[in-house]
Amino acid sequence: MSIVVLGATGHLGRAVIDHLLARGVAPSDIVAAGRAVDTLDALRARGVDVRAVDYSDEATTDAALAGSRVVLLVSGSEIGQRVAQHRAVITAAERAGAERLVYTSIVNAIESQHLLAPEHAETERMLAASPLAATVLRNNWYIENYAADVERAVETGVVASAAGEGRIASATRDEYAEAAAVALLDDDHAGHTYELTGPEAWSHLEFAAALTELLGREVVYDALDLEEQRAHLVEAGLDEATAGFIVGLDANTRAGELSAVSGDLERLLGRRPRDLRAQLATLLS
Repeated sequence: MSIVVLGATGHLGRAVIDHLLARGVAPSDIVAAGRAVDTLDALRARGVDVRAVDYSDEATTDAALAGSRVVLLVSGSEIGQRVAQHRAVITAAERAGAERLVYTSIVNAIESQHLLAPEHAETERMLAASPLAATVLRNNWYIENYAADVERAVETGVVASAAGEGRIASATRDEYAEAAAVALLDDDHAGHTYELTGPEAWSHLEFAAALTELLGREVVYDALDLEEQRAHLVEAGLDEATAGFIVGLDANTRAGELSAVSGDLERLLGRRPRDLRAQLATLLS
């Protein structure tokens, strides 16, 4: 019986597999499933079972999950289609006789007003109604989401955002991946929902201050209002719908949707997660 990692072609899924291997899981006991399986040749060379999967194709989903005991469902990237895709995976896991499913959700999914929350909330409800023993990992933002902001700050000395004074309890992608590996390997996590965050919630003003320390030169925060942000994005070439979506995410941050701090990630990792300064250092290294 295998550990199946769905979304293995993405950064998070790949990192989860690296952590499983580092913890001594035999490569032959891991299934790496994704769409672009040609990107998984390195894992195949290490003995990992690589399988193609398309959630809209029941046959490939069944084949990917055949023989599974534990499944990691990394939430899909196609906003608006996630519920149908996740339903297909959950029902395929049930057909395959899997015992557990670990799902990557968003913080406070059921009650959150965040733009991305509804599909996660519906997936959590589907899992609650499923016979599968579920573990829900409600991830806050990845610090890697701000890689482009860090690059611009290095070039210009400015961090521009419409997030206002909203706070973000981010962690690194690798820490979320390690937590997922821990959850996959221990059946005691079945039936639990974890709010995964970094050890502090930071503002963009503090983000700029941390970069100032790390770079040894001043980085300032340019606090945009939401309409200014929209105009900048459209001027940069984004269509109105995409610009509006990004502005909506900033409005969510302003409203505090990403500000809650939890100790769950620390408990899963067995150590304190990186603080903002250490997270930014990983992006600069």
